[in-house]
This record gives sequence, structure tokens and C-alpha cells, in this order.
Amino acid sequence: MQQEAQQVVVIGGGVVGLTSAWWLLEAGYKVTLLERAPTVGSAASYRNGGQLSYRYVSPLADAGVPLKALQWMFQEDGPLRFKLEADPRQWRWLLQFLANCNAADNRRTTAKLLELGELSRKSMQQLELNLPLSEFSWRDAGKLVVYRSKKVFDAAVARPESSSKRQVLNGEETARMEPALAQLAPSLAGGIFNSGEAVADCHAFCLALEKRLRAHPRFQGVVHAEAQAIFCENGKVSAIHTESGWVGGDHFVLAAGIQSRNLAETADISLPLYPLKGYSLTAPIRAEHTAPEISVTDFERKTLYARIGGNLRVAAMVDMVGEDTGIDERRIAGLTRLARETMPTAADYGQAESWAGLRPATPNSAPIIGATQYPNLWLNVGHGPLGFTFACGTASILADLMTGKGAPFALDCLGYRR
Repeated sequence: MQQEAQQVVVIGGGVVGLTSAWWLLEAGYKVTLLERAPTVGSAASYRNGGQLSYRYVSPLADAGVPLKALQWMFQEDGPLRFKLEADPRQWRWLLQFLANCNAADNRRTTAKLLELGELSRKSMQQLELNLPLSEFSWRDAGKLVVYRSKKVFDAAVARPESSSKRQVLNGEETARMEPALAQLAPSLAGGIFNSGEAVADCHAFCLALEKRLRAHPRFQGVVHAEAQAIFCENGKVSAIHTESGWVGGDHFVLAAGIQSRNLAETADISLPLYPLKGYSLTAPIRAEHTAPEISVTDFERKTLYARIGGNLRVAAMVDMVGEDTGIDERRIAGLTRLARETMPTAADYGQAESWAGLRPATPNSAPIIGATQYPNLWLNVGHGPLGFTFACGTASILADLMTGKGAPFALDCLGYRR
């Protein structure tokens, strides 16, 4: 096998594409990265939540979620907004999502994502040998999920797949563990803390990894051009048509976030992806502020808070509005109000920078990794809000599959044909 001489084109320069490129270089391939933006990590990877939540991987689809979603849609600052589209892909995705909204499927998917999370944690540790943590503000902060409803809290404590390493806390203990929650303490039923979870700057991670890629002896460079179509002949992919011409190779990896959906269709591949639009605030932390040291998720409000470097990252919301990347100022205003109410002294919200990004989600929240009907076209897509968390793990699985080693565990719901 002449694996070391084979050329791979990785389509997508976000965190998933960059990690895929690195693991394939380490596996012996030559790699070219194809990215439409002038800089890597500038779309969904730019200002996401920044949490590396290896043990908190609960799929969006679960029993009771459809009813909750209807309630959220009528809340002024609710976590969900929905706009009906004439696009049949939206309806297919919704029907598949509803089919996964049951406890049995949720348990199966959660168990598989926990396996992927543990692999991702170990894979990140492996990458740390080449990529110093200080370059992307990585901190072993731990993760604290706080609950306002006793009923919801009790259900979370009772979940059978919960980590044995967790700490279950009452409301007072939760506020003592994280003083930034002091004002919220009377409203808390309790919290669940997991050590070993981390926070980091995903965009800085992308830039640091690109630097290592460019220094790798088998890296062939970055082509900054938008991929427009996959060209197939004789049952294989031979090239990618871009706005600047053709890019050829021996293998092709589709890791372009939500853009993967349209590109795959040019090769008659229907990917069950839908863009879940999320928002974030990045607010500076000054000397007078009391920002959280622990990564915090407000479960009922579906909002996370993470100290990343000298800033507080606040991220939340799911807008199902198609491929609209614009910032809805009403959503930003609602997120700011919620942050001020929850952690009023944590950061300078008046100077916060806002962001919106499209997270490419599958109906069951499990990414798609592996082969397609074309022997040289591979997928690493559909990570949803956990792209940073799962990127290293799915990249290592992809490299194993492409080199014929096989996956480290049964992929089940992680494959293209699931």
C-alpha cells in the first residue's frame, strides 16, 4: 500500500477540518486544506461556547422535548426560535428529530457520545504534545450544571448514564462552589459538578493548529476558495470544483460544517444536517468583576458561561431559521438580559461583542464519521454544538478508518448509514 504517497483534500477549515488534517498527516498522508474564508476557524468555530464537555453530551432529542419546544417558542427570551421554510430538508430533519425524541433512543445515543467524548479527551491530550495549551487559553475548569427546578434536578441525578465522578450539590453548596452564582442561589434546586471538563478559545485553537499544519513536512498548504461541486467519474471522486478552479487528490474529506450539506448534494449524497443558529457574547472581565472560575451551564435557560482568557463567554439559543448568519439584535438583547440577571457582576456586559454561528446538527445529535458510497469520499460532519468537544476524537476515528485500522469502538449511530 502506497499510503504515504496519497494526497487527501480536506474541505473545511474549521475545528473539525483542521483536526482531521492533522490526524491524517500523522497517519502518513499528504494533505491539502480547502477553506473558503480568508482565515481558518472563522465560522461556527469562531466564538462558540468554548466548553470541552466530554461527559455532558446529552442529545437534544429526548422524551418531552417537543412539548418543551412549543413552550420555548412563546417565551420572549426562550431558547428556541423557529421559522417555517419551503425547504423540504427542514421538514425531513424535523421528522427524523421527532422520531428520536424518546427515552430509549436518547439513552443509546448518549452512551455512544460518552464513548466518543472519552476518546476525544484522550485525543486532545495526545495533541497537547504538539500544541501547547497556553496558546488557546485552555483551562481544566470543571463543569457545573445548575438546575432551578427540583423535579428536573432530581431527574438529572437519577439518570443511569451519569458519571460516577460527579458531585451532586444542593443549592447552597452550588453557590459556595462557584461564588459567581451567589445571587442565583435562592433560585437553585441544586447542581451537578464534573471534574475533568475544560474550557478554551476554539478560534485560537484553530489558528495554533494551522501553524502546526503549515510546519508539517507532508502538508501541501491551504487553498482559500469556495468549494462548489464534487466531480465524480467511474464511481470515484476525482476533483472538487472551486471558484478558483479544480482541486484534485486521491481522497477527499468533507468537513465543511453546514456547507457540507449543499456540497454533498452535488454528488447525490443527502446528509441529514440542519443549521442550528446559536449566539454568544464575549464580555471583558475587569478587576472589579466576579467571573466564574468553573464552566457553568444553566440547564433550564440552556445558557452556558465560561471564562476564556480575560473574557466571559456567554452562549445560548437555538434558532431554526435556515442558513441566515445575521445577528438578530433582539436575541442578543435577550441573552444580555439573562446574563445580567444570572451573573450581574461577572463581566462588563456593556462592552460585550456579539456573535452568531450555524451549528451543523443531525437529528439525533451524533456526528457522521466515515465512508460514503464513493470509496475515496469521507465524512466528518454534523457535530452540532459539540464540534470543539468532539473534533479530536472524530478526527482520530477518521484517520483509523481511512488507514484500514477500523474504529476503536462500534460506531453504530455515528456512521453515514445509521
